[in-house]
Amino acid sequence: MKIHRFYTPDIKLEQDCWIQQPEQLHQWNKVLRFRPGQQVVLFDGVEHDRLYEIIEISPKEAHLKHITDYKRQLPKKDLYLFWSLLKKDKNDWVLQKCSELGVSHFIPLIADRSEKTGFNHQRAEKIIIEAAEQCGRSDIPNVREPLPVKAAIEQYKDKIQLFICEQDSEGAKLSEGPQGVLIGPEGGWSDSEKELFNNLSVAHLNIHDFTLRAETAAVTSVVRLLQ
Repeated sequence: MKIHRFYTPDIKLEQDCWIQQPEQLHQWNKVLRFRPGQQVVLFDGVEHDRLYEIIEISPKEAHLKHITDYKRQLPKKDLYLFWSLLKKDKNDWVLQKCSELGVSHFIPLIADRSEKTGFNHQRAEKIIIEAAEQCGRSDIPNVREPLPVKAAIEQYKDKIQLFICEQDSEGAKLSEGPQGVLIGPEGGWSDSEKELFNNLSVAHLNIHDFTLRAETAAVTSVVRLLQ
């Protein structure tokens, strides 16, 4: 039987643990239909990944008993994804899949050719948390409010190794430290943005010979940086 994982940053994960959050109790009682004797994993995103057994559960409270600790599973690299906001639900897909792959920092961009500029930060955080719960990672990626492309590069270029995702580029050598990749919008980077990248000496990352959709390029770039 699958053991469900839950991110519980506001609960102290001690030997005996009580869950009293109404939204979580509703999910446990009405959706997942948990019963005494079943097991769950709770993690706080900072220190603990712990297996618990449900001792008692009601609509108002659940009492859990600690069984054992799990080794925390963390990304092997400190990865930043800068992606130009996309249309419809493509942003959700990028957040979900790249969280599963190991991105630790999400920075949405407003590019010259971005067809969408609105961003639901609360929804993004929810998607990231659900992805972390599902894939087994023990930390929660962070996500920023959108930044203009120039502002993002200026803020991060001296902190991490930055790349521009480009087709048919020579490609720079990857470093061992924190890395980030910028993904353009559906219409591609504008001439002024390309000039900006050149003036700031942002390295290129060649990921494929074919032209990829923006969301595909985001996932492929992350996999490339993980190699």
